Amino acid sequence: MYEAKSKEIVLRKVREALAMSAPFLPPTPDFATSVYGPLLEDLSVLFAETFIRNSGTFVYCENEEDFFDQLFEFKRERGLDNLYVWEPVLKKILHAGGINFNGTEENFIGHAEAALTTCEALVARTGSILISSANASGRRLSVYPALHLVVAKLSQLVPDIKQALQLVKTKYDKRLPSMISLVSGPSRTADIEKTLVMGAHGPRELILFLIDDHTD
Repeated sequence: MYEAKSKEIVLRKVREALAMSAPFLPPTPDFATSVYGPLLEDLSVLFAETFIRNSGTFVYCENEEDFFDQLFEFKRERGLDNLYVWEPVLKKILHAGGINFNGTEENFIGHAEAALTTCEALVARTGSILISSANASGRRLSVYPALHLVVAKLSQLVPDIKQALQLVKTKYDKRLPSMISLVSGPSRTADIEKTLVMGAHGPRELILFLIDDHTD
């Protein structure tokens, strides 16, 4: 008897609750608003600091000529004989700058010490490089070689990931690349006994040559 009465009370409360009008719902959130506050630092300074903190190697280039000099010196210091470059625009400017490179896929597996690619954007807040499979470098050049070199321009720098993705959307419209990836420093893992290992699943080093294309 007691259990039946208790059950009736519960059911009555449920029916009363269902008969009541729907509770007040909060307004729809504004997904266009950034979850972060405004960036007060210079974007290039913030990016460089964060990129270096992510174990990346940052090389500032005053102009394209300076980029040639810096790349030539980097190759000489590291003794890089096999720098793979597959993007036609990059091949053209490196040829004009007198920089030796391997523009074919010959002996790529097992001999690709380093690769040079472009990128879609640079994200200041996270110090990340946004790359995609849409250029002629494809997927392999940013993953297989031990050294991944990237050349970018200051005009590609944006505050957050949202703006970087918007650049990609604007550039490719409905034909988005099949692969879009954020690279925040070299590949690393600490899965085994929490020991940090670099280059476990990709490049051991990430080197960015940032060309200042802003004019006064």
